[in-house]
Amino acid sequence: MGKDKDKFSRNERVVGITKILTENPNTVVNLSTFTELFNAAKSTVSEDIVIVREILEELSMGKVETVAGAAGGVKFINNISDNEKDGLLEELCNALREKWRVIPGNFLYITDIAYNPQLIHNAAVALASKFSHLEVDYVVTIETKGIPLAYEVAKQLGIQLVTVRHDTKFTEGTTVSINYVSGSSNRLQTMSLSRKSMNKNSKCIFIDDFMRAGGTAKGIKELLNEFDSELLGCGFLIDNVEMKDKLVKDYVSLVEFSGIDEEGMAIVSPAKDA
Repeated sequence: MGKDKDKFSRNERVVGITKILTENPNTVVNLSTFTELFNAAKSTVSEDIVIVREILEELSMGKVETVAGAAGGVKFINNISDNEKDGLLEELCNALREKWRVIPGNFLYITDIAYNPQLIHNAAVALASKFSHLEVDYVVTIETKGIPLAYEVAKQLGIQLVTVRHDTKFTEGTTVSINYVSGSSNRLQTMSLSRKSMNKNSKCIFIDDFMRAGGTAKGIKELLNEFDSELLGCGFLIDNVEMKDKLVKDYVSLVEFSGIDEEGMAIVSPAKDA
């Protein structure tokens, strides 16, 4: 049987409030949600939220913001401490330096990293913090390896993920397709997006696992123009800094890749803007 609603202690309410807020980042939760859940007065819940806010901020685990207005309440903005971020970047760089990752053509195998839930979650928190000051409607990515990272960034920002395809699917309904030139291979490629996937006049960010020359990001920008929408910025797990003439300029990354050294190891380091 469940617990009687009039028997929740402050500690228990604080645990419940923390769970709800941290599982729904950047999403406004009305105080009535908590007053009804715990059968507590609004003043009591407000005091509980102050405790949650102070502890999370003291531990550099994020911040709780108050949103004014009739539809207001509180929302949680996730954060990663400097020590945690340094540890994440060190873990990423050490993993990328493993010799077995280098495949013919001096490419890096990163699929296992792209699908590592804990690592990608932490990377997404770090990337999302770069865009939390913007009013973004959608996170956009392109299939397939960038999807987990983009999904986590969308979750941290409390918005929807939109996935662009390389080809059209009949299950997508009417689609918009464009041709774009890959900046790294100069090959003509196609990307498409369903008309139903996003509203017009939206503000978006593009998230992907690897940045080479920026051809895909430039293509995304052109595709969004077909939806009368704007690309506010781009975020990447890894940036190939060997490619000097990028086709897009406004982007952030976590790790910089500078090629392969004489011992067959990737030359990687934390990005300057990480």
